[in-house]
Amino acid sequence: MTGLPVPYEVTRARRETADTVTLTLSPAGPSVLAPFAPGRFAMVYAFGAGEIPVSVSRIDRRELVHTIRSVGAVSAALCRLGPGAQVGLRGPFGTGWELERAAGGDVLVVAGGIGLAPLRPVVLDALAAPRTYGRLNVLVGARTPADLLYARQVGAWTAARGPLQCAVTVDRPAPGWTGHVGVVTTLLDGAGFDPANTTAYVCGPEVMIRATARDLVHRDLPAHRIRVSLERNMRCATGHCGHCQLGGVLLCRDGPVIGWDHAEHLLSVKEL
Repeated sequence: MTGLPVPYEVTRARRETADTVTLTLSPAGPSVLAPFAPGRFAMVYAFGAGEIPVSVSRIDRRELVHTIRSVGAVSAALCRLGPGAQVGLRGPFGTGWELERAAGGDVLVVAGGIGLAPLRPVVLDALAAPRTYGRLNVLVGARTPADLLYARQVGAWTAARGPLQCAVTVDRPAPGWTGHVGVVTTLLDGAGFDPANTTAYVCGPEVMIRATARDLVHRDLPAHRIRVSLERNMRCATGHCGHCQLGGVLLCRDGPVIGWDHAEHLLSVKEL
């Protein structure tokens, strides 16, 4: 990890939705960031605009992939970049999903909206090691069909056979949509997992995280085996600004991925 941005070049910019872009980044010089793990994040610097924290959405050799939604000046600047442009990266920061916790058991991934981006490496790593894990359930929710990330890849997951079961739902269907409609928690009834032998990974809007985690606990999945990401609260990655502080926890230092047995209390503190 370095305190100064390391230059990386955009080698590919893929438009995912109307407001979301996936950037594939490769080192632009001899300096390379230390290896990332799924769930950890980088501070991505858009020259002339500033920097924001973004979790990795794929890790491939020396390349890093970040999926970014345009919601502010910096993210908008990053979403406008094309191949050949440069960004600055700092990292890796934060805690990871720790997929190894699920070894020997079932894996349940529940993603809402842009929350699928930091969870995609979990799915890819689990698929790459089928003998390490049992059943892999991937539940994906989006506002509309047009807002679904990685539509082609998710379609392949949905059509797959074997230990992978993937289901998709949308809040608002579009003409021609024949899939499920409703919030992502409505997919839990159809997911085949054993609560006594499952580790869950959940990311999305906070209201979705709360609803999903509480539903899973109600289904007898232990809270400490529900891993959630609270990355939307982060800003500086160094713990100096205090923006991500919940109670005595600084999410950029102690998170963003933590167990629901701790996260439930932290989110309750945030509501006060």
